[in-house]
Amino acid sequence: MLQTISILVENKPGALMRITGVLSARGWNIDSLTVARTLDAEQSRMTIVVDIDPILRRQVMKQMNKLINVLQAWDLTESLAVRREMALVRVRATSENRAGILRDAEIYGARVVDATADGFGLECTGPVEKVEEFIDAMKTFGDIDVTRSGIVAVSMESRKLRLAPPVQAGVNGAEERPGC
Repeated sequence: MLQTISILVENKPGALMRITGVLSARGWNIDSLTVARTLDAEQSRMTIVVDIDPILRRQVMKQMNKLINVLQAWDLTESLAVRREMALVRVRATSENRAGILRDAEIYGARVVDATADGFGLECTGPVEKVEEFIDAMKTFGDIDVTRSGIVAVSMESRKLRLAPPVQAGVNGAEERPGC
């Protein structure tokens, strides 16, 4: 089952490697991963979608919250949250199918970000299912190239951040929690 995890981390080298290392070391496949700075340049937000057994979800969250540079991790799988993905699609167009491509793009709420004599560059943003349907619709017009962003998610639950001090690297690279 796909689990959606939102992680607030210190924006420092190695944070991404540690997080993905925990997942890959256990044989859990990362389906999607997005990372960007927050309003605070010293922090980044990661959204990870990982394919794991539902029984192991709590274990994953405990392991994420113990990592160096992790401030807080949330499981958004069954939470009230907004989830979106973006796809950039290049569609080759002929004079016969240009109007159809534009009509279908409008139906899916996609927008034209580039147009040439050979085709269109289209952007579609929305729930994963909508993006996949849009891509399938564009395939009917022939040759396409697709680049997807991966899922980004934000919790809509009203709760305060309870930031734990990040785990610090101790002597010989051992992890230590301040005050422990």
